[in-house]
Formats: sequence, C-alpha cells, structure tokens
Amino acid sequence: MPKIVIQPFQSPVGELLLGSFEDKLCLCDWTFRSMRGVVDHRIQKGLSAEFVSGDSSVIQETISQLGEYFKGERKEFNIPTLLIGTDFQKQVWAALMKIPYGETRTYLQLSKELGNPDANRAVASANGANALSILIPCHRIIGSDGSLVGYAGGLGAKKQLLKLEKARISPGNGQLAIF
Repeated sequence: MPKIVIQPFQSPVGELLLGSFEDKLCLCDWTFRSMRGVVDHRIQKGLSAEFVSGDSSVIQETISQLGEYFKGERKEFNIPTLLIGTDFQKQVWAALMKIPYGETRTYLQLSKELGNPDANRAVASANGANALSILIPCHRIIGSDGSLVGYAGGLGAKKQLLKLEKARISPGNGQLAIF
C-alpha cells in the first residue's frame, strides 16, 4: 500500500501534523482538532494510502517555510501541494489562497467571490475541511460582524495568526480595523 509520510511540527501557535505523498504536501493540519479523524480518513482514502511516521524533503521545506512565516519573513508559500477533496472544496480552497496576507474576508464575501452568495454554509463547511492550514489561509475568514469564528486550531491560534499578519479586519459592514 502507498505511504503518506507524517510528522508532527510544534509551531508557535500549536502543534501541526505534516504529511507528504509523492513529493507533495497533502497535510498541514492541527494535531488536536475535533475533525482530525475525518480529515485523516478523507486523505488516506483519497490517496489509497496509509500514514507512516517519517520525514521527507517536502516536510523539511514546509518546516523551513513555516519557520520563516512565523518570524514574519514570509507572506506566501511555494510548496508543492496535493489537495484531497471535492471539486467544490477545491474551489473554496483556491479562493482562500487568493486572500492576501494581512487581509480578511467573511463567509458571505467568499461566497459572492465564488458566484454563489447563498452558499455561506457550504463555504464554511469546505473552509473547515481544509487540510493545509496556514498554507491555505482559512484563518483569514471572519464573521460578518468582524468577530473571530470557528477555526480548527482554536480561536487563540487564529487570533495569533491574524496578529502576526497585522490583519486588516474588514467585516461585511464596511468598517476597517487593524487586528
């Protein structure tokens, strides 16, 4: 059976589980999230592979780039990735990757960008299914009132990530605040 090499990584805001498959990153997700089993199952089933502890050049490059990000030296990642999900999830994740460093969007704004303003709940669900946290910046999604809402790594981690990015909070009401 093919193998997905996995390794824990202790970031400044919480432990991540990194995983690579055939020289691509397929997992960079919070170790202790509530949907850990669901996400792991989706990835293993989607790749017809099993997890094995180990190391890879992609994991090492991810650790290096995450280190630069946490030092404030990196705003974009250039790691080869492998997205495992439905076409809709991949569409949402692609839209998330277009949100610039230091900016935020609401679920409604993201739904509108995808051409379906009534898809708030589906967008939120796809956002929550993201297995490449930080690289696919789901932490940049906020509530319509500017509040911090659900995040797999916890709201404390989300707050720290937005603070690191000096995020401009722009809720649906048009107001702007610096985090």
